[in-house]
Amino acid sequence: MFNTVLFPIDQSRQAVETAGVALQLAQEHGSRLVLLSVVEPGQEPAAVAELLEQAKQRFAEAGVACEVLEREGKPAFVIGDVADEINADLIVMGTRGIAIESDQQSTAARVIQLAPCPVLVVP
Repeated sequence: MFNTVLFPIDQSRQAVETAGVALQLAQEHGSRLVLLSVVEPGQEPAAVAELLEQAKQRFAEAGVACEVLEREGKPAFVIGDVADEINADLIVMGTRGIAIESDQQSTAARVIQLAPCPVLVVP
């Protein structure tokens, strides 16, 4: 059902907690798992590379091979573009919620609007 699962990852607690859901889905469906980290302007690329390597090792220890992509730009737009590029069947990501008072949306809310495939948002 989910041939390709895209898992955008950052250094948030939510991303770490969501990794288990991405792992379970990949195992249950025999999915191709693609880890994506988006480097925003001013962010240290070395920290992102280390985060991706740690996540890749965690998945490998659980018996799931994954591909790793690192891109630059605004996260929601890059996630949507990569999902389209790799023909993702599902995006799995955590959420920090929507900041209604400031009229700002979370990255997850924006991805839902922009994604070319279903998005599973894990609270």
